[in-house]
Parts: sequence; C-alpha cells; structure tokens
Amino acid sequence: MSIYNLISFLGIFGLCAIAWVFSENRKVQYIPWRVIIWGIGLQLVLGFLVFLFPPTRLALEWFTSLLDGVFTAADFGARFVFGNNIVPIPGKDPEVNLGYIFAFRALPTVVFFSGLMALLYNIGVIQIITELFAKIFYMTMRLSGAEALSGAANIFVGIEAAIVVKPYLPQMTRSELCAILSCCFGTAASSTLAIYVSYLKPVFPNILGHLVSASIIAIPACFVLSKILVPETGVPVTMGGIPKGEPKPKGREFVGDEIAENDGEVREQETVGGEPIERVSPLDAAIIGALDGVKMSVSIAAVLILILGLVSLINQVLGASTLTKIEGTLFYPLTLLTGVPFEDSWEASVIIGRRLLETAIPPYRSLAEAAAKGEVSDRTVLIVSYALSGFAHLASVGIFVGGTIALIPSRRKDISELGWKALFVGTLATMMIACIAGTFDTGDASILGAKTAPAAPLTAPDSPKPSASPTANSKPSVAPAIASPKPSPNAEKVAPRTQESPSSESKKNP
Repeated sequence: MSIYNLISFLGIFGLCAIAWVFSENRKVQYIPWRVIIWGIGLQLVLGFLVFLFPPTRLALEWFTSLLDGVFTAADFGARFVFGNNIVPIPGKDPEVNLGYIFAFRALPTVVFFSGLMALLYNIGVIQIITELFAKIFYMTMRLSGAEALSGAANIFVGIEAAIVVKPYLPQMTRSELCAILSCCFGTAASSTLAIYVSYLKPVFPNILGHLVSASIIAIPACFVLSKILVPETGVPVTMGGIPKGEPKPKGREFVGDEIAENDGEVREQETVGGEPIERVSPLDAAIIGALDGVKMSVSIAAVLILILGLVSLINQVLGASTLTKIEGTLFYPLTLLTGVPFEDSWEASVIIGRRLLETAIPPYRSLAEAAAKGEVSDRTVLIVSYALSGFAHLASVGIFVGGTIALIPSRRKDISELGWKALFVGTLATMMIACIAGTFDTGDASILGAKTAPAAPLTAPDSPKPSASPTANSKPSVAPAIASPKPSPNAEKVAPRTQESPSSESKKNP
C-alpha cells in the first residue's frame, strides 16, 4: 500500500467529518453510528470485490464486454438513421471524416438505453435487482423501508426512484426526504452512463463496469453522509420493513380518456402524441422508453447549450481563467482527500470542480483528453472517473427538487430547503466513492482494461488544444474540443503510459 492509498482511506472519514461539521444536529446521541459503520463497511466490501477479488473482477470484465454489445447495437441503429460518415463502421475509415459529433453519437445511445431499461423493467429484471439491494441496505443500516427501496432504485434511474415510494412521501421525515434526494444527486441514471463511456472508453476500456459499480457503491455513501448531515429524529412510517407494491388487476377497459380497473378505480389514461396507450407488452414498454429517451436527449442538449453558454458569458465578464480557478480552488481540498497523485491534484480539482456548473459531460470529455495526451496518471483517471459519476451539479437541483415537489406539493418548503443539502451530500458522496477507488487501486493495468492501441488525442485534427489548468495568458475552453473515438490519419500518436511513470509535464498548483 502506497501513501496515496492511505490518504484515500483516511479521506473517507475526513468526508464524514465535513458532513458532521455542517450537520443540523451535532449532538453525540444523534450521530448515526450504525449507518456509518455499516455504510462504510458495505463500500469497502464492494470496493474489495470490484478491485481485488478475482472472481468478481472477472465477472465485472465479462459484464463490461456484455454491455459493449449494447453500445454496438445502439451504434448500428444510429448508423442506419444517420449514415456511415456520421456513425462510422468500427475498423473502417469513413469516406468523409466528420469527427465525433455529440448530438449524433452520444444522444442516440441515450435513446437506446432508455428503451432497453424500460424493457428490462417491464419483464421484471430491474425489480429483482432493486429489491435485493433494498433488503441489503435495510437489514444492515436499519434504514426505513421506503428510503432503502428508493435508494436501491437510484442504481438505475434518477428522480423516477421517488415514484417507487410515492404513497409514503407525504409522511416522510426530513431525514428520509434528504436521503432520497441525496441518492438522486450522488448517482447517475443508466441512460446517461452511455455518454460518459463514449468519451472514456479509448483510455479506460473497463469504464462501463466501473461506472455501474460506482452507482451501487454511491448508495450507502449517500445514506451515510445524509444521515450525518440531517440526522433522524423521528420515527419513519416504514421503519418496520420494505414496502410491497400492490398487484395490478388484470381486467381493464377504456372509458374515454381513462381506464377503469376491476376494483372500480378510474385513473387517467397515458397518451403519446394525443393517442391513448396502455403499457402491456414488453415491446410496447421498450418503444415508450425509447420515446422517453428522445425527450431526455433533447433535454440534455438544451441544458448543455444553456449552461455552457452561461459559463462562457461569465468567463467573458470575469476573465478567461477566473471561473476555472474558483472551481479548482473550491474543490482542491476535497480532491486531495481522494488520494490523487499530488502532481495531478490541481488539474483533477479543476475537472471535478467544473461539474458543479457544467454538468458531468464536459468534465468527462476533458478527463479523456488529458488521459489521451498523457497529462494525468492512470490512478488519477480512475479516481476522477468515480468522482464525476453522479448528478451533483446545479442543473439537477431544478430537476430533482421540482420533480419531488410535483409528487408531494404539501412538503414544498421542506424539499426546497433540503435540495441544497442533498446537493452537498451528493457531492461529498461522489468524492467518497472516489476515495474507495483510490483505496483499492493497486496500479494494476487490468483495472482500467487492456488498450488495443496507443491512445491518440481525442481532439479533431484542426481543433484548438484546450487546457484544464488555467494560465495567465491563455483562455481555457469551457467546452473542449469534441472527442473522437477514432483518430484521424494525421492525429499525433501518443505512447501508452503506466501509472508508475506519470507525465513529467508541469502541473499548476493553487
């Protein structure tokens, strides 16, 4: 074990201390010792299984290769719609090299993933996995049944996880609401993982399996930190067990724009394009999921245009590097706690800090570019990949807070207050799972995965080279050059590098 592994391990407890400093109630009797001990213990066990236990490591590699087929399938569908020049055939050079166009390469994968997840939910696969983890969280940390179930659902979805326990939301305690919101901020929905993978796969082949692992490890991290920040002082309604869903009656008939159930209850009919629909078959569920993915893709594109435009406007007012320095400085102490090599610490801090305003997509792209050019070590790539894996950014506040208020308008005041606390918890939770990754990183190249070819710069040939580290005479790019998973013939070759031999390029420290 190196000194950096020890720093990562101690960083777990340092983050707990930070949460306690800002806690609503710092009295000793309100410190959730059982949640802390079991929550951190679960993270360490999961980290050991992911990084050090050979059978589960092989299983993770197999799972990653299995999911690679999902991306191949998504590209196949996108290639039929957009053509070979925009979505090239693997191993073949397109007739016209247009580079990596985000809207045509990443967003179609979101549509496919959304439809696939809806299909798996319809046939019951997601429910089995969700209930398994809910039981583990409930039995070990003694959470309320509702928050354990909602937290487990966050492994796969975002705000939709709150719908799983909608009947119990109005009676939930402040601590329960904070925990549910924190899990939304601390994890990433399965559909958006596709975007992150599209950037990092050339430099981190096993990234998909690790992102899935990060979503699982993040749930106990969110519970630990949220229970410290907002301790449980009441008695949750579902403290006795995990809520069970009511079986749906099989008899249904249309009544105008509504559906009448066998028990006489009438509910509003779901529609698409004004046409009434009823989700019955797996194929129908997959189609509706894909349509939901289209809405999500448009939302992602709209948010990126708005947020990056606002960041650019701020940079024009404050100066080219001012905002980057503020973000890097704000996250520098937290970045040091994760155990990244000191020579990479400032650049890693800037990349992580940018997520707060820009969402995780541009920072993941910057990380991929820095790794391809040999500017950061493999250890830094691993740790920062885990640290960026959640939805802990300002754009999500409106989504999660607004979505939860829509479900329970009677708790508007509590949810509005807890939204910012949950964002803080989600941020600390992603840093905590980064500490877990740093603790178990042995420097083994197989953790990142075997690279079939030397990593090439992910920038288009004629694009300007961005810099994550601010300088006095250069203006850092808020939206770095678009990544290209397939290097052009003129792209500069970069020799592969190992963690033991980090780049000697100078790093800026605040």
